[in-house]
Amino acid sequence: MIADADVAAIERATLAAVGVTDPVEIDGWLVARNPGPIRRAASAAPLSHAASLTDETLARIEALYDERALPAAFRLGDSVGLGAARATLAAAGYRDEQPTLVMVGEAAGLAGLSKQSAETIDKPDDGWRSVFLGEGFDPAEGVHRAAVLARAKDAVFARVQEGGSTLAVGVASLSEGWASVHGMRTALQHRGRGLAGGVLSALGEAIASRDVPRVFLQVEEANAPARALYARAGFVTGWRYRYWINS
Repeated sequence: MIADADVAAIERATLAAVGVTDPVEIDGWLVARNPGPIRRAASAAPLSHAASLTDETLARIEALYDERALPAAFRLGDSVGLGAARATLAAAGYRDEQPTLVMVGEAAGLAGLSKQSAETIDKPDDGWRSVFLGEGFDPAEGVHRAAVLARAKDAVFARVQEGGSTLAVGVASLSEGWASVHGMRTALQHRGRGLAGGVLSALGEAIASRDVPRVFLQVEEANAPARALYARAGFVTGWRYRYWINS
């Protein structure tokens, strides 16, 4: 069970990592309104897993999205305490999709995950960014995501290189007493070699050296290989959420 204080910290840290600089808080909801393909940066999330969502609050949040000509979207956990909020959205014509897990663990677990050679860098270079543009990734989404993650405050970047080419990358952003792992990418032709484990280990060592013991990450529930990797590092599911959009 995740305490409400940690739920709020994780939600705020999530937005800090994906470049949201002006979130709005309304009645216990954190509203992010950044345009672009990163859904966490363009959705509203509760700061407690017992938050209410009245019709009035829903209307106020929708008005905030209207101000920026963006569709209203929500990230809502599956907890019992949010049942009434889910019912409010369903009654207003919203539907849920893309079940995603928030997994929590310790930096020490990441640090000991793999012996695969990897390194950390202070700032992403062209090689780090190039992994987001490789085969199997949407190039427009990749350009946007790499640029956003590169701007994350108090972040550490990791990579695996061979022969001068960058094959796998990731980033950890430190905020709100947590480290959040984002942007895990491995070049398509090099998947299955354990490179992601090396990236996570390098990030874990860097996080531990900064005396931030707690780490979280988010992974789509359908991504079984990634979930298995994180489980080997000792991560457990804190909660499941779904995006709610107006159909």
